[in-house]
Amino acid sequence: MFVYLLLQYGFINTCLKSLVVEKYGEETWEKLRLQAGVQDSFLTFEVYKDEITMQLVDKACKVLGVPADLVLREFGKYFFEFCKRSGYDHMLRTLGGNLYEFIENLDALHSYLSLSYQEMNAPSFRVEKNEDGSMHLHYYSDRRGLCHIVPGIIGAAALDFFNIEISMKIVNQTEEEERTGKKEHIVFLVTQNPLFPCKERKEFSSSSQCLVDSEKQIGNPLSKEDLEKAKSASGDTGNSVCPVKKSHWKTLRGIITLGKGKLLRGFDPVYPKSLWIDTKTFCNGLPFHMVFDKELKVKQAGVSIQKIVPGLQTMGICLDQYFRIIHPEVPFTISSIQKFINSQFVFQTRREMMPESWKERPMLELRGQMMWMESLQCMLYLCSPLLRTLHELEERQMHIADIAPHDVTRDLILLNQQRLAEMELSNQLERKKEELRVLSKHLEEEKKKTEALLYAMLPQHVANQLKEGKRVEAGEFKECTILFSDVVTFTNICAQCEPIQIVLMLNSMYLRFDRLTTVHDVYKVETIGDAYMVVGGVPVPVPTHAERVANFALGMIMAAKGVQNPVSGNPIQIRVGIHTGPVLAGVVGEKMPRYCLFGDTVNIASRMESHGVPSKIHLSSSAYQCLKYKNFEITERGEIEVKGKGKMHTYFLIRNKSATENEIMGRPMKDLDSGHESVQPFPEGKTETIPSSHQPATQTQQKKDQTPTVAMKYVDGPTDAQNSFKRRNQMKAGDLTGKTCDSKSDGSLHGNQHADDGPRPPNQGRVKPAAEEPQNRNVRSNFCTLL
Repeated sequence: MFVYLLLQYGFINTCLKSLVVEKYGEETWEKLRLQAGVQDSFLTFEVYKDEITMQLVDKACKVLGVPADLVLREFGKYFFEFCKRSGYDHMLRTLGGNLYEFIENLDALHSYLSLSYQEMNAPSFRVEKNEDGSMHLHYYSDRRGLCHIVPGIIGAAALDFFNIEISMKIVNQTEEEERTGKKEHIVFLVTQNPLFPCKERKEFSSSSQCLVDSEKQIGNPLSKEDLEKAKSASGDTGNSVCPVKKSHWKTLRGIITLGKGKLLRGFDPVYPKSLWIDTKTFCNGLPFHMVFDKELKVKQAGVSIQKIVPGLQTMGICLDQYFRIIHPEVPFTISSIQKFINSQFVFQTRREMMPESWKERPMLELRGQMMWMESLQCMLYLCSPLLRTLHELEERQMHIADIAPHDVTRDLILLNQQRLAEMELSNQLERKKEELRVLSKHLEEEKKKTEALLYAMLPQHVANQLKEGKRVEAGEFKECTILFSDVVTFTNICAQCEPIQIVLMLNSMYLRFDRLTTVHDVYKVETIGDAYMVVGGVPVPVPTHAERVANFALGMIMAAKGVQNPVSGNPIQIRVGIHTGPVLAGVVGEKMPRYCLFGDTVNIASRMESHGVPSKIHLSSSAYQCLKYKNFEITERGEIEVKGKGKMHTYFLIRNKSATENEIMGRPMKDLDSGHESVQPFPEGKTETIPSSHQPATQTQQKKDQTPTVAMKYVDGPTDAQNSFKRRNQMKAGDLTGKTCDSKSDGSLHGNQHADDGPRPPNQGRVKPAAEEPQNRNVRSNFCTLL
């Protein structure tokens, strides 16, 4: 069908995309498209190379694992429905009253559509009836390998339009040498079986029997053949009688010619004894017609075609000297013409035989039908000029008046001129639509980049409120865990290095730390110089905030070993301090707004870092209370003098006794037996791999970033919290706040085991503030302090 006609246009590729997306999903289409190397969308009236469609079909067979003939047949069925939805339904239904007429007029449909789709390359169809009721469908095309689309389209049309189910089988397949090259010639055997719903079948049987009885009553009996068919359809054995009902008479009145008493299917035309038209009137009334015999010698021609091709005034000249056959692409012989007698024929004048005035004009094309006159052994070609637009009419220096008034070509030129203008507008609109789609896609990508950058600076819910123009209210968090870290002797390093070396060192370190925030789902508040601040339980409260920050701190110590000191060449050392307590969080400022934490908890966390020990994690008493039953190894540091706070009892976090280094660092765990990497399972059997979005600063960092980031598993359930709450009520209050952790922070990754908290000398590991604390320590520690 006209799937081949539109094969060069984007309509067919759009249909193929719709089929894949509808049946197999958007992901399958994307995979197929990428393998075929074609664009994502196609313009309806844009001409594309056949190779694109062929490539899509080939890749569809491989991706879906289906043979090519089944893919093409399924595509043919879907294409028929797609054409109906696209507005071609009425056009297809009017081609014929039965399947034979439908197929017979496909070439006429192609000829009509060629007015709009001028770059088409349509196939040819020829159908033959067999005595047993079957048909032979001849299909000619210079596109090889697409013949399996035909059964899909024809079968869908037969079932939808004529309520019959057909089967099509290839009985012959050859290649024929034609004027334009080799053509694929496929012969299908088409067998059809009527399909009636139960109710319709009963009505048909009843109507058939009544038709037989009614004919007897009317006195005009059916032919013996028709009578047998009607009885067979009704299942009559000669004994059944059908009473005449009103509904049956209504049916009869609809098929009987009034005043004649004969059924329309038995219509017998009446011809005059002699032709009541003279030769001159005939040639003037049909100005574009030609009569030629078996030798192609012209016997008669209309006046307009004689005017354009004066050589036709010489009777007896050979027609193929002045014309060539454009469609169908067959040799110019009487036998070839008879083979395609039901097809529309397009003739084109030969330039060398035209008058001098036509030398610079486009050649004239004629379109019409062939009629074989058996009594005269001649062929009549009834035709009209094939002109699509007024521009083509002007190019040939012709006028509407040159075409007979009864010829619909006059109206067709005017209507098609309007249609082409509408198509051009539609095409422009479609191009603009495609441009907008591409721009919208790019805009969406840029929007995602902008949102990712915004969410890196502010919590997502806060950023969304700011985008909507809403005011973000400050929120109070009853319990969270805050971490501060800094680089030991950072001031001395800065004094001995180039600025670029400091930037590269800090970038390398912060990339590792940022990756760890993803692993343990903690919020990075800010960085100031070498100071890095993180909070757990803010802005989204979680019971396991202390465990998350503790594991993050352990990961920081490990990650810092991979960062080189630009002065000494040794790994850098960092100090880490952790404290747990309440905070107030909110957005500060309008230009470059920041999500800041306020409260004494921030101050104490900063003091834990500034009074810490290189490569150690310094815990406050409240942080220790939250971690002591969480399977961490913790040692007591003892009482130390804390600037602005007096004496405080503090601790050192040593390690997580049940988590491996790979788990803490978010690296995939390796299977000991196979050596393959595996990700740690999440609850309900799920796993999660989080790709790193940071660009590496060095080759070593690049190799590490190529490793997928695996989020560590935390169980924020109520069971462990309730058990810990009971135990915690029995513990003594911390020496700073005098209260224990809230039950919300009791959810744990590990089982509840006591930490190693053996006594240590009070002053062990104490640092002299004047020696190691940088000069800008007070500035950093007070940045987020409640004023």
